[in-house]
Amino acid sequence: MPVIFVAIVTFFSTLFGGLFALRLKDKLHLILGFSAGAVVGVSFFDLLPEALELGSKTYALSTVVAVTALGFATYLIIDRLILHHGHVDGADHARLGNFGAGTLSFHSFLDGIGIGLAFKVSPALGVIVAAAVLAHDFSDGINTVNFVLKNKGEQSRAFRWLLVDALAPVLGVLATFFISISEEKLGLLLALFSGFFLYIGASDLVPESHHAHPVRWTTIATLLGMMTIYIIIHISG
Repeated sequence: MPVIFVAIVTFFSTLFGGLFALRLKDKLHLILGFSAGAVVGVSFFDLLPEALELGSKTYALSTVVAVTALGFATYLIIDRLILHHGHVDGADHARLGNFGAGTLSFHSFLDGIGIGLAFKVSPALGVIVAAAVLAHDFSDGINTVNFVLKNKGEQSRAFRWLLVDALAPVLGVLATFFISISEEKLGLLLALFSGFFLYIGASDLVPESHHAHPVRWTTIATLLGMMTIYIIIHISG
């Protein structure tokens, strides 16, 4: 089945992105800068527009945007009050890294659901959605690995999360064989994750990327990350 083939391709696309990040971990500040821009870019250019398009069929645009704000606020509370971001305790960093990587992986799972649902509508729509997902899967792998590494995680843990992230869209596609979710509810989920990603990118990855590093090059890397996602989303339609 074409949808199964697409799911397998998403696995390898994400995996190769993460392996690329592990290979260049000595340039972590630049890769973090790129990841920051990519995560913010995915929120602005991919998740939020898709959430508005799907959610507005039932909900007011202000409601969809409010859910995005709720996602940002929720991640803020979890980050500051539960995970205690900023503490030097290693367990806090480990939990923060796991939570961030888990959030990115769940987004990949939703990507898989999106692919599966699109193929249920028509093969043509499925191919279009799959192309959009595949276009940013490589950066998804980079972002997942970087989030673990920058929170003092070891390479082995980063690689385990990379495997989770790579498998997530495959499981998302398979899940659509057994469950169904309305476009409106999917739109609200995407809005929530848009808020999550805005927080991860702007409040965590951006400050971390230029901490004790040349601001000029990390800023260029961040802008390049945003530009890359914009171009990918634009080309993929």
